[in-house]
Amino acid sequence: MSNTLLKDIGLALLRIAASAMMAVHGYGKLQMLINGVEFGDPIGIGATPSLFLAVLAELVCPILIIFGFKTRLAAIPTVITMAVAAFLVHGADPFQKKEMALLYLVVFVAIILLGPGKYSVDKR
Repeated sequence: MSNTLLKDIGLALLRIAASAMMAVHGYGKLQMLINGVEFGDPIGIGATPSLFLAVLAELVCPILIIFGFKTRLAAIPTVITMAVAAFLVHGADPFQKKEMALLYLVVFVAIILLGPGKYSVDKR
């Protein structure tokens, strides 16, 4: 296999796997939004708008990223949300509490930097 093929397969795997796992978190937040469950207000815009933005960043944007549609643009809200989770929501917590948000933050920054790869709608 050529290096280019391996790179494109790797980018697709990174993009799809990370986004699918993130979408699971986003689906849970969508259920919270539908059911009126309380949510934090880490950036001071209100609990409901914060939850709505989290659903967009953790469910809608990852679905776009899975397909590789507007990938770099779609990854930006997810990166911002993970930065808020790691540094504001869990800022004072021990590393283990913020580790997941930091991992997602790094992965989605890598997706922004590397792009979607050949196997994406963006490349069609």
